[in-house]
Amino acid sequence: MAKNIHSMIRVLDEARSVAFYEKAFGLKIADRLDFTDFTLVYLSNEESGFELELTVNKDRKDPYDLGDGYGHLAVSVADLDAEHARFEAEGLEPRKLVTFAPDGKLVGRFFFVADPDGYQIEVLERSGRFQ
Repeated sequence: MAKNIHSMIRVLDEARSVAFYEKAFGLKIADRLDFTDFTLVYLSNEESGFELELTVNKDRKDPYDLGDGYGHLAVSVADLDAEHARFEAEGLEPRKLVTFAPDGKLVGRFFFVADPDGYQIEVLERSGRFQ
């Protein structure tokens, strides 16, 4: 059986991205591999063995075009309201809290936030199928 281990995104400014992911989600550098043309930075926290891999291409000057194929990353938190308030206090500009309950059945509560490169991250409350 396969095990999810990481997801990779390309970022323009390593320091800016590392600071965002630490402030927003408590992710810290687990490993950093520096090569001639690019750097790989692996971020993780104690909540999960899953890592976010930041790829920094050293010759890149322009922001990446995220196109129309990228959807979002998702994380879960125990207290969605507290996290939303913390994101606001940290100046991370979270979008509004959403309760998604089509046909009256709760599927999930969440908000979205964009990282410095425009990647969307869904922050879900740990409930229902998102335990």
